[in-house]
Amino acid sequence: MYSTLKKHTYILLDPSEGGSFWDKLIDGFIISLILLNVIAVIFETVDSLFLAYGSLFKAFEIFSVCFFTLEYVLRVWTCTYIDKFKHPVTGRLRYIFSFGSLIDLLAIVPFYLPLSTIYDFRFVRVFRLIRFLRVFKLGRYLNATRIISNVFKSKKEELVLCLVITLTLIVVASSLMYFVEHDAQPDKFSSIPETMWWSVTTLTTVGYGDVFPITGLGRILTACISILGIGMFALPAGILASGFSAEFQKLKKEKNTCPHCGKELTNKE
Repeated sequence: MYSTLKKHTYILLDPSEGGSFWDKLIDGFIISLILLNVIAVIFETVDSLFLAYGSLFKAFEIFSVCFFTLEYVLRVWTCTYIDKFKHPVTGRLRYIFSFGSLIDLLAIVPFYLPLSTIYDFRFVRVFRLIRFLRVFKLGRYLNATRIISNVFKSKKEELVLCLVITLTLIVVASSLMYFVEHDAQPDKFSSIPETMWWSVTTLTTVGYGDVFPITGLGRILTACISILGIGMFALPAGILASGFSAEFQKLKKEKNTCPHCGKELTNKE
């Protein structure tokens, strides 16, 4: 009876297990509650809304924390159903310190923190921003997050290389612009670190207009750097696009493969 209850509870809470009406209902409710919590945190920062509906925000927060606390306790209780967390003590400890479990814990800890601290409440409210971590709980309910994770894992070397090239380009562009524009605008291009602000806004093609070159050589250099910036930020997009294409091809191949023998399935009329 005990083991059966634990098994059914685990299946209800784990979106990768089961597929009954109740499984889908609970998964849908948890997803909706997570999204509503994120929306509530956003609207709480609007003073007019918070003053008018402060009690409603508070009631919704209490309900959400109670539900997520119950969910967390049940997950810790049922984790021993999985083989790698089978030990009742060390298995649960391993589960508690796993990434998904830490996200679940951080999503509810800020609510209880003001109840047990001696610090000023205004300072403690900063910790309540951690409630945004509830959105990461969606990761276990959406298959898309697994695809995105696989893409970043498969393309991490290329993405790191793009980041290194971009940082190098920022340093080189800042150094060149400093030596070109420093004498003409010593207040705006006072140092290479200060010039990096201009370099970043130019490479990202934002161009706020607060810092811009006035010399002929500086304008030519800015034009070249802007063109390079467009290319540099298009490069990671192309890498990610190819990664998504490869991942979708892999998923398509898995769907057309027999799960028992591993042979490719063909449609024969």
